[in-house]
Formats: sequence, structure tokens, C-alpha cells
Amino acid sequence: LTLRAAQGFIDSIFTLMNVPLRCPDYTSVSKRAKSVNVSFKTPTRGEIAHLVIDSTGLKVFGEGEWKVKKHGQERRRIWRKLHLAVDSNTHEIICADLSLNNVTDSEAFPGLIRQTHRKI
Repeated sequence: LTLRAAQGFIDSIFTLMNVPLRCPDYTSVSKRAKSVNVSFKTPTRGEIAHLVIDSTGLKVFGEGEWKVKKHGQERRRIWRKLHLAVDSNTHEIICADLSLNNVTDSEAFPGLIRQTHRKI
């Protein structure tokens, strides 16, 4: 998301949750972004008890949903599939794969397992 879009998104979440807060202005975030140090959680070690695999579709390029519904499908719509393997206990994304929209989860499974460097 762009900073302006992120500001609007966070403000809408605050509104939906009835939280009387406002997100900082996107210009303030932009000015201070260089001085922010973010520490990420180190990857979990050990055995994975349950590995959950699922995918979602991502629209890479194409017309808006309303225009397609109103005027019919355009040829220029391009979709991709993001396949994820997630540890069900920690909710950590173990591996990911991006494919064409016609690849099923079962076809992406071997590639996801090859990326996993922990015992399942």
C-alpha cells in the first residue's frame, strides 16, 4: 500500500472498531520512516506439527470489478496465484510460491515442500 492508502485503511479500521484514534498523517510517516528501526521475529526452529497449504488469487493487471460486471469481461485481466504453507501452531509462513492462475494447490505442493527446511 502507498502511505496515503495505508493511512486511510488504518483510519477506517479505527472507525469500524469505534476507537477514538487517528492514524498519523502520511507525510509525517514519510518524514520519520528513515529513523524507525523495526526488529522482526526470528524464524521459529524445530519440528512443524501441522503444515497448512492454501492459495489465493491476485489480480496483477486489469479493469475494475464494477466495469467487468457492467460491460463484460475484458481480455487484459491477468491473475496469479499465491500458494502459502503455514505452520498451524505459530501461524508463521514457512514458504510461498507464485504461479499462474491455473496451477492447483496439489500441483504446487511438491515445490512448497522442497522450500521447507524444517522437519514436518
